[in-house]
Amino acid sequence: MNYILFDGPARNALLPFTFTRPVADILIGIMTIRQKWEMHLGSTTTTLTEEYLSEKYPMVELEENVMINASFIPNPVLVEMIYNLEANQAIFKGDEVIAFYTHENQEEVDFDSYEVFEYEEECLTVMNTWDIFSKNDASIREDFEFLTEDRKSQPIPKSVNVIAPENIFIEEGAKLEFVTLNASTGPIYIGKDSLIMEGSVIRGPFALCEGGVVKMAAKIYGATTVGPNSKVGGEINNSVLFSNSNKGHDGFLGNSVLGEWCNIGADSNNSNLKNNYEEVRLWSYETEGFARTGLQFCGLIMGDHSKCGINTMFNTGTVIGVSANIFGSGFPRNFVPSFSWGGASGFTTYMTKKAFETARLVMSRRNIDFDEKEAAILEHVFEETKKWRKE
Repeated sequence: MNYILFDGPARNALLPFTFTRPVADILIGIMTIRQKWEMHLGSTTTTLTEEYLSEKYPMVELEENVMINASFIPNPVLVEMIYNLEANQAIFKGDEVIAFYTHENQEEVDFDSYEVFEYEEECLTVMNTWDIFSKNDASIREDFEFLTEDRKSQPIPKSVNVIAPENIFIEEGAKLEFVTLNASTGPIYIGKDSLIMEGSVIRGPFALCEGGVVKMAAKIYGATTVGPNSKVGGEINNSVLFSNSNKGHDGFLGNSVLGEWCNIGADSNNSNLKNNYEEVRLWSYETEGFARTGLQFCGLIMGDHSKCGINTMFNTGTVIGVSANIFGSGFPRNFVPSFSWGGASGFTTYMTKKAFETARLVMSRRNIDFDEKEAAILEHVFEETKKWRKE
């Protein structure tokens, strides 16, 4: 069977991360949503997404296809239902379609003509940006159980101070000495060829993905995920960093999500709790206003390729778009549009020529080319977000 992951109605609620990737390629837990589906299904997937993303993330359609809403995270019950789908059948949870069967020559999908199965179990979903960190605890636990089943961890080095070693899994090539791991509060997963430097103290749930680095004397609380080849230091609480991002120095990051190719300057901090302890509201690209999150703790949401200078301070519930460069004293406003350059004293437009030069240098350090596909995506984002910048 051919499986296609589609963005679904939550795509706009997941901006700025879905400016530069399909919903399926959001990281939560130990893996991206796509990696979870592919491992559960035992099959590769392709993507139905925005047209400007489709060259990098193409869709392959065969004679028979199962379309899957990428906002839903797989579990054994749901996967079994999807395996059993036949022509003109669909799976719904309430009003949300989870998956449906299509033919290549099917021009329109009319669910009134489908046999609909109701999925009634609990299921993790990613419907808003803040779900990525607020549901990261549950997602790490699910991924840990799935990835480590019937497998044996690499031995925990003798110099490691450990609590609940049965909840720790170390992949091949990982290096760690003279660190403290407390897995009594949740599992700790240490990915292939990763590094935890001496003096670090980590409480689960925690995931350090392949090639990730925890720098000396870091203090990390769960539920936190450090994506592939990302580097972290200082104090971190309940945050998710996508791949190839850096928060390598002292400073606090809490209840936050950083996209790919982000960099947080030394001694930068974000607030994750309002002084009056009220519910945090976050900028919504859908309504162009501030949306209720239902959360008391909510920090920084930062899109791909965005960066901040040393000693930057972020207010509770700050949303930063793609390719923004923030610096200077004071607190920048709670919504910083994509391709903005400046800080609390004001912003100018970060022109694509200059932004692309930086992106090319940053990516080359990881031996990755900033190619025409990447440039075309960012050019589209620049134009699409122009209305929010004061130019």
